[in-house]
Amino acid sequence: MNTDKPLKILVVDDEALARRRLHDLLNDCRQALPLTVVGEVESGREALHWVQNSEVDLLLTDIQMPDISGIELAKHLLKMKQPPRVIFVTAFNEYAVQAFELNAIDYLMKPIRIDRLLAALRKVPALEPISEVQLAGLPTGARRFLPVVGRTRIELVPIEEVIYFKAELKYVTIKTHERELLLEESLIKLEQEFAPDFVRTHRSYLVAKRAIKSLMRGSAEGSGVDGDHEDDGWKVELQGISELLPVSRRQRGALQAMLKSRE
Repeated sequence: MNTDKPLKILVVDDEALARRRLHDLLNDCRQALPLTVVGEVESGREALHWVQNSEVDLLLTDIQMPDISGIELAKHLLKMKQPPRVIFVTAFNEYAVQAFELNAIDYLMKPIRIDRLLAALRKVPALEPISEVQLAGLPTGARRFLPVVGRTRIELVPIEEVIYFKAELKYVTIKTHERELLLEESLIKLEQEFAPDFVRTHRSYLVAKRAIKSLMRGSAEGSGVDGDHEDDGWKVELQGISELLPVSRRQRGALQAMLKSRE
């Protein structure tokens, strides 16, 4: 980070009053530290779009936002080659913010004091980008979007649009009704994160429960070994698409029980 130029800051908060107050505090800090507020946005998705199209050194982001939490936003920023630094702004109580201290992540408590803000800004030139390990130590739920990395930008795919994930070599294919996209994550990790809403049907497939229509017995021709149990011809039928997915013997019982529970 170039310390000779003013610190370029993006303010991220879904509440207009909170953005205005933070902007005013940053203006007051200019007497002691060269900085400029390059923009203010009200959502994590807007923030991600902004940093991919403009030069930003630091995000001051609220944690609790309706579309993407500040923590999920920071996870998506990790996919960038040169992610900006992040300082979280939170109204969490002192007990909850212990997780930030244990994982060496800087944060500001609301209401923000100007002396605390100035101290945090002065540390930014020496601040390293937040790592995946640090973020993994924070209390957070499953992501609402998945980051698909293209040649020049990161695209966010809503998890609610995903029909299934398919493991293929080093990548996972995301299948939606309209497209197939490559995701650089493991199927095991996705299964752990989205267990309430997705179910493993086969070693290579993780399927949205809402998309499963029925199980059917197909031809056993071409069935192979999924690594643990033979695929003996059972398939899963999905809502809205004609493709039938393989079902392993290991997973068939759980799928039958899930479908029976809907009756």
